[in-house]
Amino acid sequence: MLLAGLFFAFMQVMVKFVPHIPAVEIVFFRSLISLVFTFGILKRNRVPLLGNNKKLLVLRGVTGSMGLIFFFYTLQHIPLASAVTLQYLSPVFTALLGIVLVKEKVKPIQFLYFALAFGGVLLIEGFDPRISPTYLVIGMASAFFAGLAYNIIRRLKNSEHPLVIVFYFPLVTLPIAGIYCLFFWVWPTGWDWLILLGIGVFTQFAQYYMTMAYQNANLSRIASLNYLGIVYALGFGFIFFNESFNLLTYVGMALVLSGVVLNFRPNK
Repeated sequence: MLLAGLFFAFMQVMVKFVPHIPAVEIVFFRSLISLVFTFGILKRNRVPLLGNNKKLLVLRGVTGSMGLIFFFYTLQHIPLASAVTLQYLSPVFTALLGIVLVKEKVKPIQFLYFALAFGGVLLIEGFDPRISPTYLVIGMASAFFAGLAYNIIRRLKNSEHPLVIVFYFPLVTLPIAGIYCLFFWVWPTGWDWLILLGIGVFTQFAQYYMTMAYQNANLSRIASLNYLGIVYALGFGFIFFNESFNLLTYVGMALVLSGVVLNFRPNK
C-alpha cells in the first residue's frame, strides 16, 4: 500500500509538470496506456471483455472519467496537497450516495464526521488565496464523481469480473476525451512524451500494488495507509513546486482527513 501511494504521488507530480497540456488530453494518454495493459491481462486470463451489465459498466466509465478529468484539472491549477485533500472527500460522497444508491445504512455519528470533513474544506478555501471558489467546486466535483463511481462498482461486484470493471474505464474515457482532443489538441514536445508515458505507467503500477494490498491484508488497516498520500503530496509539493501553506490551511487538511478516517470507525 505504501508503494501504491508513492506511485500515485509520482503520477500526480507528473500531471503538474505539464500544465500547458489540457487535463482532458492527459486523461486521454493515461486511458490509452491503461486500455492496452488491461486488454492484455483480460485476453491472457480469457475473461470476456464486455461483461454482463453493460449499462452500469458504461455509467461507471463515464463517472470515473469525469472524476479523473476534474482531479487532473485541479492538480494543474492549485497546490498539490490541496488537490489531493479535496479528492479525499470521495469516501464521504461514497457514503452519502450509498444511502440512496445501494441502500447502505449510515449511523448518526457519521454525519458529524462528514461535517468535520466539509468544515476542513471551507478552512482550506477560506485561508488559501490560491484556491478560488471555482477550483474548489471542481475539486469537490472530482470527489463526487469518484464517490458515484465507487457506488456503481458496488452494484457490479456480484455480476462482473473486477478486470472488466477496470477495462470499461479507459474504454469509455477514450472516446469522451478523444472528442475534446479533436478540437483542443496540444502537441506534446520534448520531455512531455516521457512524462505522459510515466503518468500511465505509474498509474498502472499503483493500481497493481493497491489491488495486491486489498487482496492480501486486513481491509481496515490497509485503508488508513491510503491517507499517507497527503504526506507525499506535501513533501513533493514543497520539493518540486516550492508550495507551502499557512497554519489554518494545515488545520483544514487535518480536519478533512480526520472526518474521513473517523468515518470508518462506526462500520467496524
